[in-house]
Amino acid sequence: MGIYEELQERGLIAQVTDEKEIRELINNGGARFYIGFDPTADSLHVGHFMALCLMKRLQMAGNRPVVLIGGGTGYIGDPSGRSDMRTMMTPEIIEHNCACFKKQMERFIEFGEDKAVMVNNADWLLDLNYIQLLREVGAHFSVNNMLRAECYKQRMEKGLSFLEFNYMIMQAYDFYHLNEALGCNMQFGGDDQWSNMLAGTELIRRKTGKDAYAMTITLLLNSEGKKMGKTQSGAVWLDPEKTPPFDFFQYWRNVADADVLKCLRMLTFLPLEKIREMETWEGSQLNVAKEILAWELTNLVHGKAEADRCLEAAHALFAGGGSKADMPSFALSDADFTDGAILLPELLVKTGLCPSKGEARRLIQQGGVTVNDEKVTDFSASYPAAAFEGEFIVKKGKKVFLRVTK
Repeated sequence: MGIYEELQERGLIAQVTDEKEIRELINNGGARFYIGFDPTADSLHVGHFMALCLMKRLQMAGNRPVVLIGGGTGYIGDPSGRSDMRTMMTPEIIEHNCACFKKQMERFIEFGEDKAVMVNNADWLLDLNYIQLLREVGAHFSVNNMLRAECYKQRMEKGLSFLEFNYMIMQAYDFYHLNEALGCNMQFGGDDQWSNMLAGTELIRRKTGKDAYAMTITLLLNSEGKKMGKTQSGAVWLDPEKTPPFDFFQYWRNVADADVLKCLRMLTFLPLEKIREMETWEGSQLNVAKEILAWELTNLVHGKAEADRCLEAAHALFAGGGSKADMPSFALSDADFTDGAILLPELLVKTGLCPSKGEARRLIQQGGVTVNDEKVTDFSASYPAAAFEGEFIVKKGKKVFLRVTK
């Protein structure tokens, strides 16, 4: 089985411009491909995860990746998947975010001579002459065709800024520049980038007469059709300071039964033969599959030692004993207490376990809250500040644990 066929079986391929050529290129290690990452935050998140894993898979198959950091396009902001315009970042923030991305990517991609390279499109986009760009690049774009693109159509109702309208041209120019400078013959990206990627292949054809190719990756959706990688408190980050390893582990440990095998196929490097064996698993066996998923992904992002520690901590929690040092924690401040105490519903909201006091009360009354191994059904329960100086463990439902301190 070639790498293309493996990507197909793993459910990773969404759209391709020329299946025959792309199959031959990547199966024979002939792809010099790039994937772009705009530095919209100081950490990569689960939304970037499949792209990183795809780069790793293709590099292992002999293809050469180019990691493009959008230090230039970050000044504009991608309108894809957005209902409003992104907050404009300062040059200092963009530069800082780019540096953070590079550090995290080195866990996935092997950089070096004849291996992967990292480039920043600020190096060529920021020096462009506007009139020259309009004449040499803008002349090849049809406004009518651009407005039919999905990334723009969804923004037309609320208003699409001219700033964002230029994003497609910038991304297409990136592909053209990398094709000329580094011989990039392929671009990969999320399925929401299809229109932008086609613009790049067309610009290369018009400017050089050469063929270039594009392939989009299936978006990571759960069984309800919603994007995975978000929690009640926000995105699941790869930075351990933003999403602690144990929280990262628990996110994957708690995926729905209907999603675990899909995640194993799309995100892990487990052999497909082993995953096929799991397709007959049911009941408690699915919990084993979820532990395998959580361990594999935590190992990829944070390393084996951290993955082992998270697995041990999870076993300790569910077994009701052992070390709980890796449990996520929340520190209360003096301002969180009234007359030296805090009500349980307020505690649940302050720690982020519940979005509102109303939901907290319902959860308590339904028996969904445990404090220090004792179920609490009285929503008027109150705890003094001194209670948080020792071990104070709050459990929400069966799977969410939190150590609360002061």
